[in-house]
Amino acid sequence: MKSLSAFSAIKRDLNAVILHDPATKSKLEAALCSSGFHALVLYRLFHFFYVHRYFVTARVLSALTRWLTGIEIHPAAVIGSGVFIDHGTGVVIGETAVVGDDVVIYQGVTLGATGKDVGKRHPTVQDGVTISAGAKVLGPFTVGHGAKIGAGAVVLQEVPPNSTVVGVPAKVVKLNGRRVTSGDDTDLTERIAELESKISQIQAELNRNNGE
Repeated sequence: MKSLSAFSAIKRDLNAVILHDPATKSKLEAALCSSGFHALVLYRLFHFFYVHRYFVTARVLSALTRWLTGIEIHPAAVIGSGVFIDHGTGVVIGETAVVGDDVVIYQGVTLGATGKDVGKRHPTVQDGVTISAGAKVLGPFTVGHGAKIGAGAVVLQEVPPNSTVVGVPAKVVKLNGRRVTSGDDTDLTERIAELESKISQIQAELNRNNGE
């Protein structure tokens, strides 16, 4: 995550809207109409207040942001630049969450806690991660750079870099662009092959009987 001034981070956030949202045709449209961009601009303000120990002011501004945009970001969360929150209603980013640069977050995503941890309770999302709609990432683990989290996934453990995870609970289905075969998939494939072999044997026996 690059350390940038708030102004530079906001410029990168604005560019991210243009990059990731084909429905937005200009920076002016993005600045006026993107609720995700609005939430990030306000976050950078109330995070500043939080860092400088104006805790109540920060929490009030955070609550106002949630009311205005439907996006809830705790003032203590750490968020990089070039972040894009698309159709952000229902997005929740918890107190100890860390979000890297160039991360894409869709509606209904939660970066939350399980209630079992103390201290660092929320995930660390590294650079270039995409988190699809409705995904829940819960716990103090790391989502590796470039990872993709499928829609509706519930992620409860570490996600390797450059992987794709889906399901409840989420499992790795791709790693570095290659499909990952789970033990269950292997068992199913072997069972199908076995059944196909038996069908072939039965068909061959029927053909021999018909020939007689």
